[in-house]
Formats: sequence, C-alpha cells, structure tokens
Amino acid sequence: MPQYYGIFVDVKGRRCLVFGGDPHEGERKVHYLLECGADVTLVSPPEETSDNLMALADSGEIEWVRRRYNVGDLAGAWIVIVADTSDSETNQAISREAAERNVLLNVMDVTHLCTFIAPALIQREDVTVAVSTAGTSPALARRLRERISDNEYCRCLQWADMGPLLADVRKDVRSRSLPVTPDDWAESITERMLTAFQEGDADLAREMLVDALEERAAHNSQA
Repeated sequence: MPQYYGIFVDVKGRRCLVFGGDPHEGERKVHYLLECGADVTLVSPPEETSDNLMALADSGEIEWVRRRYNVGDLAGAWIVIVADTSDSETNQAISREAAERNVLLNVMDVTHLCTFIAPALIQREDVTVAVSTAGTSPALARRLRERISDNEYCRCLQWADMGPLLADVRKDVRSRSLPVTPDDWAESITERMLTAFQEGDADLAREMLVDALEERAAHNSQA
C-alpha cells in the first residue's frame, strides 16, 4: 500500500514559505512555486541567500524576510518548505508549528518531519508526471525522471506534445454534448494520430481524433 496520497495542490495566490535561500534547493523551490502562481515568502539571512533570490526580492516577485526562522512565521501559510535543513532544532521547531497550525510541510530529505513529500517531476506541455519512492530513495526518483524524460529511451512523453490539441478537441466535444466515454477517448488517440502530429500535420491529427470520437458517439447513441 502507498504511504502517501498522491495529489496536485493549487497554490495560485496562496502564501507559501521557503526557509533557506541557497543557490541550489532554495532557488529551485522558490522558482517552482512562482511558476505555479504562489505568493512566495523567503525566510533567509542575507549571507545565506543567493544573488538570484535577492534579485527576485528587489523586483517584488517574492517577499524576503532577512533572518532565520522565528516562532509565528507560519501564520497564514498554506505550504511550508524547509530547503535549508542544516539546523535540526530549527527543523523540529518548524515541524511543531506546522502541526499546531495544520500547515502542509516539507522538510527536504527529512521524511519523518514532512506532512507531504515532493516527487521528482517531469513536465511537458500541460502534462506533469510525478515519480515518488515514498521518501525512501530520492536518487532513484531522480534517475527515473531522467530516463522517462529521455525520448531515446522512453517514448511515452511524446504524447504530451499533443496536449493542447486534445484540450481543444475536448472543448469542441463538450460544446456539442457528444456522448463519449473516457474509454472512447483512450481508444481514439492512436499511434497514427501521433505520427501525423509529429510530422507537422496537426490538422490531420485533429481530424483523425474528431472523426474517431464522432463515430464512437454515434455508436453510443444507438446502443
């Protein structure tokens, strides 16, 4: 049985805290939260904060609290990420406050203090694939991410390139109230369609998908 419940969280417009502003994990966490539309507050002393994060603060893209953790920092937070885990007492204190305030917390690579763990992510168009080892082997999760991302090794993500086309057809199908099921969709997305799309004929790929869905809708109406 899985130890964690897989979930994608909408952080748009929500206050998210990152403790630790190093040029590696701190930057990576801040940038990803910003990409997801979060309101990001960085808590990190100046001497431990990267130039890039300072620039984000200067431009107003993030709020920067120029010190280490103080009790009460988690007030109003939606998600908290501890990128700098060098001080175990601070990690414990943040964990206690997160539990008191019922705030989602990730203390990087300190699984027993986390209320959620961050998977290795593969992104292509609107498709995001998450790989998790339940916190037991982050290195394995990263390796799997690399292999899945390699088109020479794994072709599965090539389908993601058609994401915008599929989204457009989905709107069309819904607007016409065509009676198609999830199975109809799955069986209508074919290798021939992918080949046409990859060869630069998106119109043909779209036509093939619409024709297949309309055929299945007609069959469903008669059933």
